[in-house]
Amino acid sequence: MHVDGKGLVSAARQALSPNHDERPDGGDITLLVVHSISLPPGRFGGGAVEALFGNALEYSEHPYFEQLRGLRVSAHFFIRRNGELIQFVSCDRRAWHAGQSTWKGRERCNDFSIGVELEGADDQPFADLQYLVLARLALALKSRYPIEDLVGHADIAPGRKTDPGPFFDWGYFRGLLATASSLGAL
Repeated sequence: MHVDGKGLVSAARQALSPNHDERPDGGDITLLVVHSISLPPGRFGGGAVEALFGNALEYSEHPYFEQLRGLRVSAHFFIRRNGELIQFVSCDRRAWHAGQSTWKGRERCNDFSIGVELEGADDQPFADLQYLVLARLALALKSRYPIEDLVGHADIAPGRKTDPGPFFDWGYFRGLLATASSLGAL
């Protein structure tokens, strides 16, 4: 997996979102934030997440969607349960994924982070293939950007967010990263 000079990953299907803007000057990308999302909650598959990030969600399709009306959000990447990787925003741009957030005393984590959404929910395990794709992506991003920390949305917005939730296995994920790093590949 490779991140090109425009911040795009060739292994990802491109479904570019309008919900992004310029990063502030001097905003090195030092943080990778792991999220989880399913729309409606707990339901996997379908195009609702992609529609949400593209401002094309049909609010009448499910009662839950009405509360999302007018919401303008995005993430850099989305990893489906089958391992499909979708990119919504160039890594060089600021995606709107973190909201009000703080990490190591720095506020506005969108300014210096890359956001990766996993198709999932707080109360269900993630697929092994998602961990593998996430590890590959994280290594590719770390080879292009000075990423120092990998955290969950709950870590940067405690009390406000809970994702990726208790079923995200950080030990397993970090083990994949360590193994891949020592082998020089994944």
